[in-house]
Amino acid sequence: MTLILDAGAVTALAGRRAQLQELLDRGLWPAQVPAVVLAAALTGDHRRDFNANRLLRACQIREVDVTIAREAARLRTATGRAGSISAVDAVVAAHAQTCPDAIVLTSDPDDLAALTLHTASPVAVLAV
Repeated sequence: MTLILDAGAVTALAGRRAQLQELLDRGLWPAQVPAVVLAAALTGDHRRDFNANRLLRACQIREVDVTIAREAARLRTATGRAGSISAVDAVVAAHAQTCPDAIVLTSDPDDLAALTLHTASPVAVLAV
């Protein structure tokens, strides 16, 4: 299984060692994080971002290439809600479909579920 975090999951898990240990015990760690998620999850102030940066050092940060970006655009359009669904969430879904047995941990399960309805391979969505 491959765990992928969206921005809300990064924020929610930052500083929560017990939850991280549970994910590790279940074999779901390290998580993958598409690089664009950092723009949504961080403030740029190292003091405010301390816990998130510590979490991200334990994650696998994945680059977003043109193929993933175009697939994200297709997924957003396919939902019929392209104007209200985050492009970052769409990138998370597009990345997730490339991973074996993908699970997206998110604070926005409705939008991610709408996106994953249109992915080429199954993606599970779990609320954080």
